[in-house]
Amino acid sequence: MSAMVLQTLRQVVGRELTDHRIMEMDEQDAFPTELIQKLLSPDVGLHLIFLPEDCGGLGGGARDICRISEEMAAWDLGVATAFLAICLGTDPILVGGTTEQKQRWLTRIAAEGLIVAYGVTEPEAGSNVASLKTTADPVVDASGNVTGYRLNGAKQFITNGGVADLYTILAKTPGGPSFFAVEKGTPGLGVGKKEEKHGIRASNTTGVLLEDVVVPVDHLIGGVEGQGLKQANAVFGYTRLMVGAFGLGGGQAPLRRALAYGKTREQFGSPLVEKEGYLLKLLVEPWVDLAAGRAYMEQTALRIDGGQTELTTEGSIAKYWCTEAGNRAADAAIQALGGYGYAREYVVEKMRRDVRITTIYEGTNEIQQSIISMFRWKETVRSKGAFYGEAAAALDALAARDGTVGADLAAATLRALNETVLAMHQAKLTRSQMVMFTFADMMTVAEVCAAFAARAVRGEPDAFLPQSAVAPMSRAFARKAARQVRQGAELCAGCLLADGQPGSADAGRALLAQVDELLPTAATAGLWDDMNVVGAALKALA
Repeated sequence: MSAMVLQTLRQVVGRELTDHRIMEMDEQDAFPTELIQKLLSPDVGLHLIFLPEDCGGLGGGARDICRISEEMAAWDLGVATAFLAICLGTDPILVGGTTEQKQRWLTRIAAEGLIVAYGVTEPEAGSNVASLKTTADPVVDASGNVTGYRLNGAKQFITNGGVADLYTILAKTPGGPSFFAVEKGTPGLGVGKKEEKHGIRASNTTGVLLEDVVVPVDHLIGGVEGQGLKQANAVFGYTRLMVGAFGLGGGQAPLRRALAYGKTREQFGSPLVEKEGYLLKLLVEPWVDLAAGRAYMEQTALRIDGGQTELTTEGSIAKYWCTEAGNRAADAAIQALGGYGYAREYVVEKMRRDVRITTIYEGTNEIQQSIISMFRWKETVRSKGAFYGEAAAALDALAARDGTVGADLAAATLRALNETVLAMHQAKLTRSQMVMFTFADMMTVAEVCAAFAARAVRGEPDAFLPQSAVAPMSRAFARKAARQVRQGAELCAGCLLADGQPGSADAGRALLAQVDELLPTAATAGLWDDMNVVGAALKALA
């Protein structure tokens, strides 16, 4: 399904989103109404990918949507963000709406191409959704029956806020936070200030004002008060995966341009891509990071498509790694182009500004670090180390099948992570947020590494490079993951050595010894050789 939609998408945006048009939208800070309408039209129907078949959609899975999201972000992240908002705004109805509500609104979204806005963020409620101030007071008739709700409050940073046909608004009811469907033109519904943004300037971002907005009782999504946070949390694993895909596309596009530039730009008698430092530092390393993130993202998407629902942590890992990798890639692209990369007249500079938002919206990356570390720490302790121990054993089995992709080193990396978490828990040092953030970084790179190695063993092709480059990429990333986990373990061991509590110093020395045994310095041997193999594949890429 995604192949068919991708083909149509490429045909349309290839015509519509020329570099000139992309830069024009950015300069004018203009929402591309005609383009969005074309993408929502029956001829393209891009929005149908995330709508169920019984409501007129295509019933696409998470993997389909991630591929579409990555492709759109590679063209223009502002336009892609408009579609993310439509998907987000639809999600409360999709996961929590009654049968009648789904037929009423999802069918209209499919048939009419309605633009939807997701109204959650407020001036005092960003990542902490539970602190929202918008209220929804019941409207009661003479018999005491609830006939509707009166909404009052203000939303901030709402994508599609000034152009939406339908809003899903989170508000406090007597029974707790709840979502409401509010249609454009409802009395009291207004548009606030249009934001002047650093990037994604083609997207429309405004405040949304609600002043005595009265909606019928059947606009309470799900028909029961207090289901809003549950409905929002039900799709975080899925929507954060989409933002991870944005990070991949938003980083891959400028990197592709940097590669093309490096092939033609000559310095000191040869093209820049022939300089090992330029090639490995500015192209190969960020390229491998994106490939690893794509492996993790697709693994998680397939699990969602397979019916697994408790994947909040995996969604956070995908968003955290892929968006940080996308930002590093865009940074590298600017550096690779030198002064041209820094100039406003070149698209790479604009792409770098765009991709920055991916570490902020749909939950900041610091929130993702908190989620990752908290849930994985609890699971590690609850299982007495079996959670990561079993994952490492699975990698041992993969290494026995194919010893060329770094699966053995990925297994050792998970074991070093496991020992670190258990040692810090035993010393009661997990109360430090910086310890937990260090855990999150270690957990993320180790789990992404495991997914990349598993993909390489299965022989799955890379999205851009030939099969011969997959094993060297996987090995190179395994060495990077081992190095980063070792550094994190050393930081934690330093905390133990400085703790001053009985037994902590001994625990710190023991942890260092375990890490030295599991991840010796020699584990990085061959890194540059593998990176040069990947570099040769990049130079051969058309």
